[in-house]
Amino acid sequence: MTPRPLVAGIDSSTQSCKVVVCDAQTGALVRHGRAPHPRGTEVDPEEWWQALQRALDAAGGLDGVGAVSVAAQQHGLVSLDAEGHVVRPALLWNDLRAAPAAADLRAELGARTWAEAVGSVPLASFTVSKLRWLAEHEPRHAARVAAVCLPHDWLTWRLRGSGDVEDLTTDRGDASGTGYWSPATGGYRTDLLEHAFGRVPLLPRVLGPTSPAGSADGAVVGPGTGDNMAAALGVGAEPGDIVVSIGTSGVVSAVRDEPSADPGGTVAGFADATGRYLPLACTLNAATVLDSTARMLAVSRTEFDDLACAAPAGSDGLVCVPYFDGERTPNLPLASGALFGLRHQNLRPGPLARAAVEGIVCNLALAALVLGTAGRVLVVGGGAASRAVQEVAPTAFGGRVFIPRPQEHVANGAARQAAWVLRPDHPPPTSFVPPGEWREARTEPGMLERYRSAAAAVNAMPTSALE
Repeated sequence: MTPRPLVAGIDSSTQSCKVVVCDAQTGALVRHGRAPHPRGTEVDPEEWWQALQRALDAAGGLDGVGAVSVAAQQHGLVSLDAEGHVVRPALLWNDLRAAPAAADLRAELGARTWAEAVGSVPLASFTVSKLRWLAEHEPRHAARVAAVCLPHDWLTWRLRGSGDVEDLTTDRGDASGTGYWSPATGGYRTDLLEHAFGRVPLLPRVLGPTSPAGSADGAVVGPGTGDNMAAALGVGAEPGDIVVSIGTSGVVSAVRDEPSADPGGTVAGFADATGRYLPLACTLNAATVLDSTARMLAVSRTEFDDLACAAPAGSDGLVCVPYFDGERTPNLPLASGALFGLRHQNLRPGPLARAAVEGIVCNLALAALVLGTAGRVLVVGGGAASRAVQEVAPTAFGGRVFIPRPQEHVANGAARQAAWVLRPDHPPPTSFVPPGEWREARTEPGMLERYRSAAAAVNAMPTSALE
């Protein structure tokens, strides 16, 4: 009896590389592997490749796999010379040194021009801003750049075994986060790239949602996509849904049938991995805030959850504005976090733990308001496993939220794409979409408004201004 074909999904995230191998028909997990990435905001892409090899080995390789797709962190700048060698370590999405360059790009052409051209306004995280920084601060490196790609593009290219930069490919979802590709027209805006970088290096060919990029070890290699697009695909988000991902960063995205453009810069008008659109707002501070607060309280994450859940809703009046690493939404790269409402009765571990949870969730809830009304609010990511987050989220988002069953949603989305590539004439298989549970809101009507007032105070502080 011929075994059912398998598909593999790869998630090359900021922190680690995860590989899932699934049954192509049922979506059932067959085997998996994981390997860590080095810390930092710039990384030699070779580290990603070595981590992918270790994760693939742990997952039993691509034996029996019919198709594989790569999802990876968005925006990261991978610069290659004419021979395909990496020019310098990749600048990651969370590297803020390009903030002044992004401000210059906004000032030079105007935020509305950028929004209308590519659906988004340049921020420090965007590839176009990093290219401007590279041209200004490392002209020798910039002069060597023959091709520019993204983390998922580079890993897909390496998987295929190509050393020719002409073979680089990407997908519309990840391309929409560069700042020089238009979701509305489906084409590169090389005029914007030339304005930012001074010239136009070779760019990856943009593939459709089911177009194969090539092959690797006998498996078809799918187009791949960015991590946020893969997460939406992995949980089966439909038009009207809002997906809240709580990982290293916090992301709020909404599946839409039409492209969007926000001149204010809060919402990035991305494309998704299916042919639709994925307007998105991102916060820099999410699960890492929980980790830091737990470390400060000298407790484990389980104990941290216990403390936060035992504390009263509203944290006894304590409000945490969690701009620990600066912030992207709102765009305050030099901001820092703050605690408001400190009193003798709330300066205790419980309210401090709960205030951290309420802070990151309320910050995401304010970002979600810009995206409009939702059918479902789906909460995913490593932070979604927190009992405290599950308790706070419905109140912050104003109703019920849906918590899909915990799994590697980004890797699962990549695997779902791989299965779709095997059968491109059919819709993406629903067998990969996990079940989940609804969570109900607790009564605490003033929590979001208290957070909004505290955040406004931090936003107005001089140290929050971009200098």
